[in-house]
Amino acid sequence: MSGFQGYVTSRPVQGFRVPQHVQNLVIRDYCQAHGMGYILSGTEYAIPGSFLMLNQMVNRLDQLDGIVLYSLFQLPEEASVRRNIYEEFLNRDKSIHFAVEALCLATRTDLQRIEDIWSVHLVMRDSPDIQDQL
Repeated sequence: MSGFQGYVTSRPVQGFRVPQHVQNLVIRDYCQAHGMGYILSGTEYAIPGSFLMLNQMVNRLDQLDGIVLYSLFQLPEEASVRRNIYEEFLNRDKSIHFAVEALCLATRTDLQRIEDIWSVHLVMRDSPDIQDQL
């Protein structure tokens, strides 16, 4: 099997529920726009904090070109867990894409940019007074 497998969820992403069929359309369009072969998505369990499907997909990376997540914010919030996922992709020369944000992690430089975005997201989320000032 070769191509990029999608990854969708029934849980909220940044506080919003996005129907799985919409997530799949966004992933499919992203793959099409970037000339990437698309493999139907794996769907994460609705259990809060569960990443069983994502971990299973990462374990099967040798059979894929990479994975396309609907959003960067489907990754685990814990930085060390995210870094472990990134390392799996980098060590296997694979890429992980984030369709909504139009981002790709394929190099260590990409990793830093993505973690910078995560840092800003967490500060904004956890600091209501910053949100009020905007």
